[in-house]
Amino acid sequence: DRIINNTIDKVLVLRFGRLSDENCLLLDDILEKSARDVSKFATVALVDVDSDQVQVYVNYFDITLFPSTIFFFNAHHMKLDSGTADHTKWVGKFHEKQDFIDVVEVIFRGAMKGKMIVHCPLPPERIPKYQLLYKDV
Repeated sequence: DRIINNTIDKVLVLRFGRLSDENCLLLDDILEKSARDVSKFATVALVDVDSDQVQVYVNYFDITLFPSTIFFFNAHHMKLDSGTADHTKWVGKFHEKQDFIDVVEVIFRGAMKGKMIVHCPLPPERIPKYQLLYKDV
């Protein structure tokens, strides 16, 4: 509740993952180092995917790969077109602090203009590649 109240006209960055996952820890390090730089236009929160309280979100956003980062602005889900099949989240870690800052800044600027999806400012070689697996239900 406290986090939500502090995010009016700010990007809310939710990192879904586990503290036991090496890639999550690497991303968390980048997020921690970037927090001050993005503090004027973003708030970052770490979400434990194993918590019972967040399972509805884990399922809704189909979070199966860790870490997965989801962006919101004024309670609206912000999508990021990074050339992957899934625009709903960033899957994987960022290569460096500046990559994360650049992505959040583009999301913020787009959101302030009323956009719900923005184009990723990073070159393709700096965007994590992963294979989406679909199963019939």
